[in-house]
Amino acid sequence: MAEVKALLEGYREFYRKYYTSGDTLYGDLTRQGQSPKTLIIACSDSRVDPSIITEARPGDIFVIRNVANLVPPYQAGDSGLHGVSAALEFAVRILEVRHIVVLGHTHCAGVKTLLESDDMDNTDFIGSWVKIAAKAREKVLAEPGTEPAQHRCEKECILHSLRNLTGFPWIKERIESKVLKLHGWYFSIEDGKLQEYNPQRGLFTSISTGT
Repeated sequence: MAEVKALLEGYREFYRKYYTSGDTLYGDLTRQGQSPKTLIIACSDSRVDPSIITEARPGDIFVIRNVANLVPPYQAGDSGLHGVSAALEFAVRILEVRHIVVLGHTHCAGVKTLLESDDMDNTDFIGSWVKIAAKAREKVLAEPGTEPAQHRCEKECILHSLRNLTGFPWIKERIESKVLKLHGWYFSIEDGKLQEYNPQRGLFTSISTGT
């Protein structure tokens, strides 16, 4: 119960900060509704919270989190349950976000599972989920590089998700109309450094920490 008690104490601090200190943020968000301009697709990893990494305030970002920050291919009209695709559609068509960031990270267990497991049929859901990025795995294994395979696969999964995003017609349309921009970010858990994919150079480059 200690873990839950710590969470409840965190809630009490949140309540004091936003509801009893004179802060009007949640009152404003209630009256005006949410209008985030950025969607972040991040991993479910407990060490990689996009709100903490970006110091975003409530209402700033719309967030989708899943194992290995993956975006499935566009599949309209079937009877499957598409949580990620539905959230994408809500962010793009309803909230009209202007930016979509795919945020990957080092030491990603989902990518490790994809990279190292030839047989993932012993799981109920994980295996079929990470196979979304099977092409990323194939590319990394076929093209040896100077970086560790794990890091290269983590980055390649970000690029794979970015490519899948362009398969959604209402995303592609907005990109072509220049009202929506895609970004690929790679966060290093060990040193806090962030890299951004540069499509012109075809590689990830460091973002200044400002220090």
